[in-house]
Amino acid sequence: MTATKNTILTHQEILHKIRRIAYQIYESNVNESEIILAGIDTNGYLLAKKLKTNLDKISDIKSTLCKVVVDKKNPLSEIKTSLSEEEYTNKSIILIDDVLNSGSTLIYGVKHFLNVPLKQFKTAVLVNRNHKKFPVKADFKGISLSTSLKEHVEVVLNGKNFEAYLK
Repeated sequence: MTATKNTILTHQEILHKIRRIAYQIYESNVNESEIILAGIDTNGYLLAKKLKTNLDKISDIKSTLCKVVVDKKNPLSEIKTSLSEEEYTNKSIILIDDVLNSGSTLIYGVKHFLNVPLKQFKTAVLVNRNHKKFPVKADFKGISLSTSLKEHVEVVLNGKNFEAYLK
């Protein structure tokens, strides 16, 4: 029996959600001179790059990309970032991932950034699911879904056709 694929977001809808989230991030950081867009590898980082492109078009805030590598199978292992702690100290950070499911990836990502003083810390996701096992929320989200635990959200952000679907 093969799993059926139900489209949640089309390419155009994803582009619209990214643009809307970029405006929300801008509004939330309008008084900042620089913000850090910390994308969780792989899809979170792809989303962060697309948000940066949109932010650069609509604001003069300097946005810096940061790749955050979390071992999703072993999230207690060391988390690596492409920026040093000095580069994000006392800055506004937005931690970005494609899907907020149980919250474990985001919570471990948040934990990593708590080692240094920050101006502001927010989270952004394209798809927010309602199965959290950790008390983490998305400050900026493209869409919220109530799904069953057996269902899986897949997001495709590389190539020419973006898509989010339920399996």
